[in-house]
Amino acid sequence: MKELFIISERILDALNIQKERYLLAQIDWSQRLIGVKGARGSGKTTLLLQRIKFHLSEAEKPLYTSLDNLYFMNHTLIGLAEEFAVQGGTHLFLDEVHKYPNWSRELKLIYDQLPSLNVIFTSSSILEINKGESDLSRRAVKYILKEMSFREYLNIKHNLDVPSFDFEYILKNQKDVALELKKQVNFPVAEFKKYLKYGCYPYSFEGVDNYYPKLLDTVNLMLEIDVSSVENIPYQESRKIKKLLVAIAQSAPFTPNVSKLSERLGFSRNFLLNSLKILDRAELIHEFFTPLKGIGAFTKPEKLYLNNTNLIYALAQSQLEQGTLRETFFANQLKHIHEIHLVKKGDFIVNRKYTVEIGGKNKTTHQIKDLKDAFILKDDIEIGALNIIPLHLFGLMY
Repeated sequence: MKELFIISERILDALNIQKERYLLAQIDWSQRLIGVKGARGSGKTTLLLQRIKFHLSEAEKPLYTSLDNLYFMNHTLIGLAEEFAVQGGTHLFLDEVHKYPNWSRELKLIYDQLPSLNVIFTSSSILEINKGESDLSRRAVKYILKEMSFREYLNIKHNLDVPSFDFEYILKNQKDVALELKKQVNFPVAEFKKYLKYGCYPYSFEGVDNYYPKLLDTVNLMLEIDVSSVENIPYQESRKIKKLLVAIAQSAPFTPNVSKLSERLGFSRNFLLNSLKILDRAELIHEFFTPLKGIGAFTKPEKLYLNNTNLIYALAQSQLEQGTLRETFFANQLKHIHEIHLVKKGDFIVNRKYTVEIGGKNKTTHQIKDLKDAFILKDDIEIGALNIIPLHLFGLMY
């Protein structure tokens, strides 16, 4: 186990993102078993390392390790936990548990047999934690780590302290929010354009010149490794799912015709619908439904978007449309935080109450003029008025 401590210390020393990820303040760290799901590249490792480096002392003997370490070729996870506890360890941070074959059974044993140990683990967003071979639903407290918001991007890039604002607070106090942002950011619209291009994943701070190749590599690893390890899908099947993703990217926002798409790609209907669910769980696309429609395992989504605007720039390339970028940004910032559906009048309805229509600075209120609790979200403006709100303010929610 000594080599794991050496590696852990080396990785902690190399941590270069000092601004804490938003989820650190939201997790109930008193729980003994905590699971954090998130897309590959979203910053799960950084989150664990920040918890150790900024909040735990050496006396608490924290240990970070990834479950794809070669150590686990000859050692078990339960064996590591037992030895760690005997040596006085109290906080065990386990990265990428889905890469370890018996992860759920051994985490259950650790929880039941080692009550002095706090375990925090991360997994691919594809993994459905409660569907492992052992039920962790009554033991593990689960969280989802989203990609960086516009707010996080600003704070990390420029070492700022832009506060977060609740969705309804922005609707009711948009001028105050805009002025608060303006205090710290001179040109918020210009920064917003940069965020749309390369602000979603923390590795953008390593340099933007190679950002899209890295992002495409991340997508490939999600589909060829994560999907295969979590869903037990053969490599050739994962290649088919990649083909589906490219088809969506070239047409998003995409209204799927399942029969035609199945025929075009050579998929069965069930394989196609299951692949869409996998891409949604992988945080690569966002499936949309109307509020009244039930969402079963084989329910056809009514519209598909890529999950964030950086993916549009990387995958769609020449087929960029400003309207798609705006709608994708808004949907992404609300995903996992608020309920968001399609609506006949307007673009989206949030929490089954607030209708939003999204557009450029010349967008009119005509489409929502007869609706209650309806708002126009405009790009390219710094301050709005009445029910017209700058779109980028909704990047300050986390």
